[in-house]
Formats: sequence, structure tokens, C-alpha cells
Amino acid sequence: MSKEVNPDLVKERKACTFNVTELVHIIDGGEQATKERKEVEEMVLQIKDIRDKVPEEYLSHKERYENAVRKTVLMVEVLKEHALRHSSFDAYKPSNMYRIQSGIVKDISPFMLHMGMFVPTIFGQASPEQMSEWLPKALSLQIVGTYAQTELGHGTFLRGLETTATYDPKTEEFIINSPTITSYKWWPGGLAQTANHCIVVAQLYSKGQCYGVHPFFVQIRDLETHVPLPGVKVGEIGPKLGFQTANNGFLGFQNFRIPRNCMLMKNSQVLKDGTYVKSKSDKLTYGTMVLIRVMIVADAAYEIGRAATIAVRYSAVRHQSKPKPDQPEPQIIDYVTQQHKLFIAIATSHAFRITGTWLWDTYSKVVADLGQGKLDQLPELHAIACCLKAVCSRDASACVEQCRLACGGHGFMLSSNLPIIYGLVTATVTYEGEYTVMMLQTARYLVKAWKQAVDGTALTPTVAYLLNYLNNSGRKWDNTPEGIIAGFQAVAAGKIKEAYEAIQRHQKEGHDYEDSWNLASVQLVNASDAHCRAILCEVFFTEVQKLSSTISAPLALVLQQLAELYLTYWTLEKGGDLLVHSSITKNDLVWQRQRYEQLLAVIRPNAVGLVDSFDVRDEILNSTLGAYDGRVYERLFEEAMKSPLNQEPVNSSFHKYIKPFIEKSKL
Repeated sequence: MSKEVNPDLVKERKACTFNVTELVHIIDGGEQATKERKEVEEMVLQIKDIRDKVPEEYLSHKERYENAVRKTVLMVEVLKEHALRHSSFDAYKPSNMYRIQSGIVKDISPFMLHMGMFVPTIFGQASPEQMSEWLPKALSLQIVGTYAQTELGHGTFLRGLETTATYDPKTEEFIINSPTITSYKWWPGGLAQTANHCIVVAQLYSKGQCYGVHPFFVQIRDLETHVPLPGVKVGEIGPKLGFQTANNGFLGFQNFRIPRNCMLMKNSQVLKDGTYVKSKSDKLTYGTMVLIRVMIVADAAYEIGRAATIAVRYSAVRHQSKPKPDQPEPQIIDYVTQQHKLFIAIATSHAFRITGTWLWDTYSKVVADLGQGKLDQLPELHAIACCLKAVCSRDASACVEQCRLACGGHGFMLSSNLPIIYGLVTATVTYEGEYTVMMLQTARYLVKAWKQAVDGTALTPTVAYLLNYLNNSGRKWDNTPEGIIAGFQAVAAGKIKEAYEAIQRHQKEGHDYEDSWNLASVQLVNASDAHCRAILCEVFFTEVQKLSSTISAPLALVLQQLAELYLTYWTLEKGGDLLVHSSITKNDLVWQRQRYEQLLAVIRPNAVGLVDSFDVRDEILNSTLGAYDGRVYERLFEEAMKSPLNQEPVNSSFHKYIKPFIEKSKL
């Protein structure tokens, strides 16, 4: 970090009204968590040769992958013992402790799915005997794994997967096959050249009967030579919009045999004679997928925070135009349009972080209940996780892109790191549950909840507002956060009602239920979106209110301002829906617009302090525009000079192509 800090940033930091360190601790989950995160960061940054000698963008596709593996192995070697000490179930609670790894790789680690899905699936779906055999090897990285579910022809529709695992009672083995080109596994990170094991999700056949998709623990490469085993065809799928170092792969099988006990048997089993023992509930396998969706919400919060840090610091340093001819060019952060673009990103990062923690707590409680055989809360958790994963990933993509655009042309530079961050977040809209499919899964739960509400049945907490709507006993609109939340609940209830009635109308016209569902699907997605927005608004505001009584008054005020900004922003975005479904008036919307502008003004002095509180160090931010010292123009020039094209005064293409062309043109 440079000792010289841009004077504009010095001025901004002096203007901050709250204790930045206090907010850093809150974001990290406590002072001890901050201490541990910083220790991890220092451990990694002390590794010899961990820094790149040549910028990533100038390496070939193959070189970038190999460099990512090199750096990841160096980090894992240093962090392995630390990680093992934090390898319990609680280790998956959203945390920024190991974010340094993605910062050093500068993209996605080829090992990401090892700890991200391979290990959690063993935790969640292996029997105690299987766990005792596989988990120590996986946690110590004696084996490297990934999770192979998605296929070339099927993604979110699990029942459509074509990979087969057919049980042979004579040898007590499963025979795995990829019967069609569309049955090849496609997309798993680390699968191509990195992993030697994977969890393979396949259709289970035994005694001539199909029992649906089940997970299998499969070794795909020789542990000594790393050569693919006979009957395994594996490779890389090629460049993508982002995730260039993730090593996403394809995988096919031809009569590949694995032992019977390689089927994960915590919930379902196949006995030696081929008898299938069914799980107590099909829903027990939701656990791993819900966990991943919890993590995606937390990741969205973090990446928005990174993007906001870059854009806000740049906006404090950048001066542009002369609205008043007799005064200097203002910082672009003083333009209200710039504040409108950026402050919602700061608020959204906090909203998603807080909601992600709330979702984790809900998930942990349901997992504990599952251990006691209680399954009644699982459908609600699944519905919440689906819509939050969908909406948070989509909003994150929009927020990061808005931050990039707010940086003008410089935001288009790879060295800003905003294009790379965008590539990371936009992928989350699709993977581990495509946006529309997730929203329609939540909609199925909402339609059932509406039927229960009409019948007067007690409802689970996140949909209890439906009863208030039906009884006309909900809170009426007023221009307070509580009134806004009630307004969003009224919008959600109204849209759920309309979607439900649309299905009924289509059925009366002679369509069967699924066709009626499809015809009403746009309304159903909109209903899920409204339901999710109501949850985000309520959880963010309620949790900030709880937190406010335990922290300093200046910080409590700033967080309350951010929560109110989030609610007011979305009130203005969804004004039409609120006018249709709630008791808001046109005058209320005028008041909300004025309040929104007031909030931008009061948050403005704390903007740089707020992004400093994300505490993303320069080695993780990887941005010429967003470094702590604000040396934007110097860093842009320094990075430009690293281009291979600047290493010689005349490029060979001049003599090879341009000069002959010019000479011909003279004739």
C-alpha cells in the first residue's frame, strides 16, 4: 500500500461520522472473526512467489489455469491446518475468512467445488461409515473432488438426468453409463483436469426398476498418474464469459464399475441383493442444495461490496465538468445521479449479508430438526432459499454492472476488476438453480400457501401476511419503514392471488393443470419476486433495528439510513405495483421520492467510510480504480505499461503487414 493517499480520499475519511472498525467487526461477525480473517490474509500474502510476475490477462487460457492451480496449491498448503481446525458444520456459515484465495487467483479457483460442494455433499448425504472413510481424505486434500450433476442436455430438471447407475448384484457393483451425448456431465468446476474424484448424480436402476436420481462417490483418475481411468472420458468445456480458471469440465462413462458402498447411503440404500431401501423423505436430499444457495446469497453480498468499493473510491477521486464556471470541477460522487447509482449497491450488500445470515440461521435450525425426524419446516426453507438465490444473484449482477457503468470508460478496463467481478456474479444467476426455475419452485409453495390461507389454515411465518391480506387486517400504507414493508407484503399477496386465479381461469377454459401453470408462469415468477422482495425488506429492516440497540449510536444511525434507503429505492422502483395492490397514493410516492433524495444527501459524507468498512484489501480488490490510496491514474498507467505490446517500440506486424500495405497504396 502506498504511503501517499489521494487528498480527496483523505478528506472523505475525515468526514466519516462513525467508527469504521466497528462496522468491519459487524460485517465479519465479530472482532475475533476480523482478527482471524486478517491472520489468514497475512499467512497467504507471506507465501513466496504467490504474486503474479505477468498480469493474468496476458497469459494464455492454459497458462491461466496452470497459474491458478499453482497459486491454489501454495495457499492450500499454508492454510490446510487452519482450515481443518474450522471444518465442522459451522465452517459453512457465511464468512469472509478465506476470501483472500479468490483475490489471489483473481478469478475462480479450480478447487472451489471441492470445499464448496464435494465435501458438503459427503457431510450431508454419506452414512457415518462412509464419512469416516472419505471425509478425512477430502478435508486433508489427499483426494480432490467436485460435484457432477448438470449434464449437456439437462440442468435444473433433475428428473431428466440421463446418466445411469445400474446395480449388478453378482459383483455388488454399480455400472455407470452415459448413454447419449446429452447425458455427458457438463460444467462442474475442477472436473476437467483438477479433480480425481467426484460426486456423480445418476438415475439408479436395480432389479429392472428405476428409482430416480441418487449421488455416487466416484474415482475418475488414477491417484498416482492422474490419467483418467478406463471407461472415463473427461475434459474441459472451453472459455466462458467469466470463470476462466474454474476448469469447468465434461465427463462421460462407458460401463464404468464402482463398488456398491460408493452410493451415498445416509438416506437411501441398495442392499447386497439389489433391494432398494427408500429414504424416509425425498426432501432429505434438499440439504446440500439449500446450503449452496445460502452461500450464493452471501457471495452476492461480498461481490457487490467489492464493486461498490471500487466505484465509490473512484467517484471520490474523479473530477468532471464545471457546472459552475467559477469553481473547480467537482468530484463525480457529488452528482446525485452518481449517488443514485452507487449508494443502493452499498445498501444492497448489507441487505444481502444480513439476509444471508438470517437464512443460515433458519437453515441450521431446520437441519437440527431433520436430525430429530422433523420435516415440516423443510418446504418453507426450500421456497425461501430458491427465491433468495434467484433474486439476490440477479440483483447482484445488476448492481455490479451499475458500478462498472458508473466508472465510465475506465470501468471497461480489465484492470478495474469490475468486468471480472461481473463475470463472477452473472454466473450465479444460472448455476445451482436457474433464475426462472427457482422462482417457479417458490411459486409452487406460494400457491399451496394461498390455498391454505383461503381455507383458514395456519401458515408458516414467511407467508403469514397472506391471512392479513385475506382478512383485510394488514397494516395500511404509511410513509414509515414498517408501512413500506406492509405495502410490499400486500403487493406479494395480491400477485399470488392473481397468479392463483389465472391458473384456475385457464383450467376452466379446458387446460390441464400443468398447461394452466405454464400459461400463468409469468405471473407466478412475478409473485415469487414480490414475495422475495417483501422478505428482503422485512429481514433487513428488522435485523438492523435489533442490531441498533447493541452498537454505537452513530453507526446505528448510518445502518438505519441504509435500510431505509433500500426500502425507499424499491418503493420507487415498484411504485406501479404498490398503487395497484396497496393503499399507497400518488402523494405518498412524491413524499418517498423526496425522502430518497434526502437519504442520498445524508449518506453522502459516509460513502467512502462505508466502503472502507467492507475492508477488502488491495490484494483482493485487484483494482486500479479502487485501491485504498486512490492513485487511480498512476495505477492505470502502470498497468498499461505491463502490456506485452509496450515492450518494444515497433511491433513486428508493422514490417510484416502495415508497411507493405502502405507501399502498395502508394503505387
